[in-house]
Amino acid sequence: MDTFANYILDERNLAAKMEITYYLAKKTKIFFDKSVIFKTEIARMFINYMKVDVDKNVVLTACLLCNCKKVDNAQDIEKIHSYAKEGAEYLSTLGFDNRFCKMCEEVNRYSHSNPRERESDVLELVDQFGGMLLDRPERIGFQPDEAMVLLEYRNLKDQYNRFLHTFKEFVQMMEQIELNELTTMKSLRRLVKMHNESQNVKEFMKKVCYEYEPKIDRAVEKYRKEIKTEMFKDSNRPLFSEETTKKILSHMAEENMQGEKLKSED
Repeated sequence: MDTFANYILDERNLAAKMEITYYLAKKTKIFFDKSVIFKTEIARMFINYMKVDVDKNVVLTACLLCNCKKVDNAQDIEKIHSYAKEGAEYLSTLGFDNRFCKMCEEVNRYSHSNPRERESDVLELVDQFGGMLLDRPERIGFQPDEAMVLLEYRNLKDQYNRFLHTFKEFVQMMEQIELNELTTMKSLRRLVKMHNESQNVKEFMKKVCYEYEPKIDRAVEKYRKEIKTEMFKDSNRPLFSEETTKKILSHMAEENMQGEKLKSED
């Protein structure tokens, strides 16, 4: 029997998937605002540009739905601790399987679900990082480099996230890429600006899917071509940086010492 879960998962076009969620939200009053679109676009870029080994269709669907029972009231601590689990329980009524619901529950760590799904680690990163870039009533949004430091050394301190290092590389790359409109602006900050200036969810969805995505995809492709050209322009350029070379030589030295020790024991 067809379910809502089958319907949205079978839809591979992200713009259409967003629109499906938009109309579900209007009908059922689940949480779905501009921040959901914002975080989903970050997830799309991260998976595409960094070749992250996850099911992209499943992750992007989860990005759109995992916060379905979230509330705007940041003072409601009990709800903050329970919304992900409540959302997972609601999604199961729409036909999503146990693994998908578990993944959505693990967007944060309040339910202490363990072991975590691979996809959950992507959801956690984009949810926390994306949230820090946006303004809140109690503070203005952080710059991407500031948000990354807070994510790594505060939010995820003493927590293991298998994609944290890759996500850090992604943010560093995005901070090197500029998008030109009336003014030149770093790529993630341009996305924040579009979020802030859009009047409603539908307007922001259209801007992201039909304006921002094509521009950023072209910009990343151009950036990577330029980096590749720069790497091979000077044939005498060392393959590794000095720091990397030192690490490799140190590792080789340790291996040699261990080999000599084994020989002496024989």
